[in-house]
Amino acid sequence: MSELKIAMAQLAPVWLNKSQTIEKAEQAIREAAQEKADLIVFGEGFLPGYPFWLALSDGAKWELPINKSLHAHYAMNAIQIESGDLESICLLAKELKIAVYLGIIERAADRGGHSLYCSLVYIDQKGKIQSVHRKLQPTYDERLTWAPGDGNGLRVHDLNGFTLGGLNCWENWMPLPRAALYAQGENLHIAVWPGGLHNTKDITRFIARESRSYVVSVSSLMRKEDFPKDTPYYDHLMAKAPAVLADGGSAIAGPNGEWLVEPVVHKEGLIYSEIELKRVFEERQNFDPVGHYSRPDVTKLTLNTERQNTLNIKNQ
Repeated sequence: MSELKIAMAQLAPVWLNKSQTIEKAEQAIREAAQEKADLIVFGEGFLPGYPFWLALSDGAKWELPINKSLHAHYAMNAIQIESGDLESICLLAKELKIAVYLGIIERAADRGGHSLYCSLVYIDQKGKIQSVHRKLQPTYDERLTWAPGDGNGLRVHDLNGFTLGGLNCWENWMPLPRAALYAQGENLHIAVWPGGLHNTKDITRFIARESRSYVVSVSSLMRKEDFPKDTPYYDHLMAKAPAVLADGGSAIAGPNGEWLVEPVVHKEGLIYSEIELKRVFEERQNFDPVGHYSRPDVTKLTLNTERQNTLNIKNQ
């Protein structure tokens, strides 16, 4: 029966530095491949980092220079896939034959090239980008810097007999996107987070129990010392930041909702686990939310996977 070795990359980014965080991601991918992992997963927005400044700078206040400056810095270090920013990671995945789920901040060319999206990218073992899921609804203060996404990336992927899908942070709490992935045959759910035991300790097991699937929750780290000294408004951030902004909490739950890897906090590095597909079939024996324990004649979900944009050019 199919097996899969997973590496959870619980790492701090080189915050808001695109090139150096790419290098850190590549180093982690090489390490995971050396340990014969089939899949490596990074946290939400790992490349180039989560917008922690919003909670430290009166983020909702109009016309503050600190917010404009940090947003511009963020945008200039965001990933533009169309420009080849992920090419080196794709080539590395192909060389090492390892699949990658990577949380990025995307400056999407198909939406004008200036707005930012919190996106989850899946790169297969051949080094091809198979999906870019833009977070459907940024959470609370995230809406001050991220735009809402669409359903184009709500799709699943085959890997070693497993069917993988993924969501960003609090959209894991949205029942319908979860159901959309379940209905496509998902049995390994990837949930990525900016960091925090408070995020992962309940929902990881809940989704596993609901779906009778494996759930891999991967969080980043962020400590006060992780702010680069060349960050705009560094002194202001240092005066406001707590010692720990994101403590990790990466974990894996099995299809019965019990821990395979309990949440790991305050530890930077790669966390490994091996899973087997047989356990999914065992737990689906008595409950399958989109199979024998569903009633599509009574309730049914519609999924719109069209990539949203503001311009359709005709007669080209």
